[in-house]
Amino acid sequence: MTVLAERPSAQTRQRSLRAGLAGRFAAGAGYALLRSLSIVLPVLLVATFITFLLGSVTGQDPASMVLGDQARPEDIERMRAYFGLDQPVLVRYADWLVSAFQGDLGESWFTRIPVMDSIVSRLPVSFSIAIYALLLGTVAGVVLGIAAAVNNGGWIDRTVTLLASVLSTIPGFVAAVALVVALSVLMPVFPSGGYVPPEQDVGLWIRALTLPAIALSLDTASDIARQLRTGLVGALQENYVVGATVRGFSRSRVVLVHGLRNGAGPAVAVLGMHVPRLIGGAVVTETVFAMPGLGLLTKQAALQGDVPVVQGALFVSILLVVASSAIVNVLLVALRPAARRES
Repeated sequence: MTVLAERPSAQTRQRSLRAGLAGRFAAGAGYALLRSLSIVLPVLLVATFITFLLGSVTGQDPASMVLGDQARPEDIERMRAYFGLDQPVLVRYADWLVSAFQGDLGESWFTRIPVMDSIVSRLPVSFSIAIYALLLGTVAGVVLGIAAAVNNGGWIDRTVTLLASVLSTIPGFVAAVALVVALSVLMPVFPSGGYVPPEQDVGLWIRALTLPAIALSLDTASDIARQLRTGLVGALQENYVVGATVRGFSRSRVVLVHGLRNGAGPAVAVLGMHVPRLIGGAVVTETVFAMPGLGLLTKQAALQGDVPVVQGALFVSILLVVASSAIVNVLLVALRPAARRES
């Protein structure tokens, strides 16, 4: 007698399908991460070498600055040996890079405080501003981009396009000064500067971060809105969206699930490109609002000629940019079902 094999149930088939999709997604995400690392690691080495080389060719002699004009030549040479400046540039770079990846960025030439300690004490301020600005820019950009896409060709679409074009042309420091005048001087809603730690007062912390975050988020919001509008308009014209509509899915589900997931790729890529802009823009924004963050630390160290602090701050900034690039590439795989099927 022939025994017929029992056909798997619908739940079993669904579990197998989910497991297969999860496996393909993991493989695709791993491939995207490896591909990102193969690109960003050489960039990291080149960027850190240029950063270190710029510090070496500034002509700043920490031995003379620390000891003063009355120092004897033998004392200066001994201090140069203490700072490692008597070694070739490549040897000093290799030692600095190895120590940097171990968390040792050297000491300030003037305060003798470890550079890593100075950066760690300032990072919470810069992270608070950048994350707040990223959230504001992302939310505003997504809302405006979706509104423009679903009203393609209408007055809402034209208004959003015009608004995004205008916002993208406003420099961060101009927006910061205008916000201070409007919302701190004319209408004293937010403080014009300073920083309050969240453990001291959460409300004052949010109020102190609001104006700097808005000033930094305008460019991000405008670019995300334009890219999301373009990607979503194209996605909503695809056959699978028409099929989902025919099957009776609601308009909101078609737009937010089927269309948004496949049309958000360009916006996510642009979002990753804005992380370096947020880090760089923090220098100007923190200066305008007197925020004691990483940008202000870098500016003060550069004006003072404190090369180790500048090098350490740039090294941390480069790591943040590299990490954001890798994360964006993985997110692009997650947002593209076609990419998972191809992997």
